[in-house]
Amino acid sequence: MSVSGLPRFSVLDLAPVRVDGTIAEAFRNTVDLARHAERWGFTRLWLAEHHNMPGIASAATSVLIGHVAGATATLRVGAGGVMLPNHAPLAIAEQFGTLETLYPGRIDLGVGRAPGSDRAASRALRYNIVDEDFPRQVSELLAYLAPAALGQKLVAYPGAGTNVPVWLLGSSTYSARLAAALGLPFAFASHFAPAMLMEALEAYRDQFEPSQYREKPYVTVGVPLVAAETDAEAHRLATSSLQRHLRLIRGEPIFVPPPIASMDGLWSEAEQFAVESRLSVAAIGGPETVRRKLAQLLHETKADEFIFTSDLYDHALRLRSFEIAADAMKTLSVVQLQAV
Repeated sequence: MSVSGLPRFSVLDLAPVRVDGTIAEAFRNTVDLARHAERWGFTRLWLAEHHNMPGIASAATSVLIGHVAGATATLRVGAGGVMLPNHAPLAIAEQFGTLETLYPGRIDLGVGRAPGSDRAASRALRYNIVDEDFPRQVSELLAYLAPAALGQKLVAYPGAGTNVPVWLLGSSTYSARLAAALGLPFAFASHFAPAMLMEALEAYRDQFEPSQYREKPYVTVGVPLVAAETDAEAHRLATSSLQRHLRLIRGEPIFVPPPIASMDGLWSEAEQFAVESRLSVAAIGGPETVRRKLAQLLHETKADEFIFTSDLYDHALRLRSFEIAADAMKTLSVVQLQAV
């Protein structure tokens, strides 16, 4: 946890595109959110790599990171994450070495092993699951970001010596165990795949090996967020997220739809179970409900940081959702957590 004894809190943004909206609008909203997050005390804003997914505009992740970093002053900006098997580690080291040189001390590099795309996009990206060796790729990336050795023939330039912080991302124990073995910080994707959250956190903490990167384990937990002035309003707004997750599991475009009065009749029982399972750690409600939910989740996970995703249709209401979460995080105390 931070020096104050409270966990840090951050934003995960995928530059969501609204129904009848545009990519340019999504980029403007991302920058506006980043500027508000900076004022409200958020630690970082991460952008995630996805391809061939209408409704998500953060495919060129490093480009958008640079745009957001240039529009802010103190907020950390990074990838949450880059899907490393899609890329040559040297190229990623060069990209993020460039970003770190332009915005020193403000860049994060979270990496994952999933393709972040469908089969057609994976083929176009030359993703090859047969030859994938994620641990080797991570080690190679770390080496490129470290100071170059005397006589080293292949150097990330820029990149070498920037020591951009590398995080491992995951939704199972695989990346948790790898992060522990390498002594890296770990972020769990419980914002869409919470089933193995506690098992992964336990594996990471139990197996963590101190390293040049971290002396102690550091855990970030993804939290879906829909905060509003009342519980009723929050649950109405949350239907945008429910519709979007439903379309995702159906393989349909996931533009952010406007909220509706009820999901009744839109999904089968199996689909409802699948969507609600994906959102089982979500904080949905008015300010006090959200505070209680976050206090409970913090008590259960002992997370060092929460990273919130809140993809609402109305940009002003989305900003308010993050502001309510920031206020809630600031009110949490050690005494309150022990009382949960």
